[in-house]
Amino acid sequence: MKACLTFFRMRLKSGLQYRTAAWAGIVTQFFWGFMEIRLYYAFYEASPERFPMTFAQLTSYVWLRQALLALFNAWSFEMELFDMILKGDVAYELCRPASLYGMWFARSLALRISRVVLRCVPLLVVTSLLPAPWGLGGPASLSAFAAFLVSMTLSACVCVAFSLIIYFSCFFTLSSDGVRMFTLPLVELFSGALIPLPFMPDGLAAIVQLSPFGAMQNAPLRIYSGNITGKELALVLALQLFWLMALCVIGYAMQRQGLRRLCVQGG
Repeated sequence: MKACLTFFRMRLKSGLQYRTAAWAGIVTQFFWGFMEIRLYYAFYEASPERFPMTFAQLTSYVWLRQALLALFNAWSFEMELFDMILKGDVAYELCRPASLYGMWFARSLALRISRVVLRCVPLLVVTSLLPAPWGLGGPASLSAFAAFLVSMTLSACVCVAFSLIIYFSCFFTLSSDGVRMFTLPLVELFSGALIPLPFMPDGLAAIVQLSPFGAMQNAPLRIYSGNITGKELALVLALQLFWLMALCVIGYAMQRQGLRRLCVQGG
């Protein structure tokens, strides 16, 4: 555990160096979020009562998603890790006195946190100053904010656990391209990155919310604005914890099985 925490701090400090890229991302995410909200507003203006979220809840959802994009996005992969497996360099990682799964989990989580720390504060400040209902509103309640923080932590860990499964799938394939091309659209669509899950057909939304995709960014973003409350909130947090443990077990099993098949050639 101590080795993984040390590795986490090292990767976090390394990721915090890319400030220019962070400012470029801030500008891009602000204008993208504003255009998305304007698009939704055109539909809300016609018949707002037909939507499962109020417009204020939706704007908070969009701005939070943009501010925390680097924490939850599905494409936050390190090609270096894919290359380590495909080229056999993972053998060097096995020489470290720490668990490979733990090191890569800490590494991936640190990368996401370092990227979001540099971007989220300016976005949150600017969007919270916009006039209602165009800006980021406050949390529905103090308890909702506390639940949001817990859910956000679980969601980030679920995203990392899922990404490790994608990494370790390379033990069983010749290339990572096919797996990534298949999974990325699914994650983007069903995690709430394209549209909030309540906007989907009722039957599909109910199924997706029980899946690991529903335990990703969908949960904390809706909890913040008060769209998920009461018994549903408890169920959502329980599902996030369940999927985190399940994905970790699956990823660790894939790693162990992959290492048994590992054959490193060279000299």
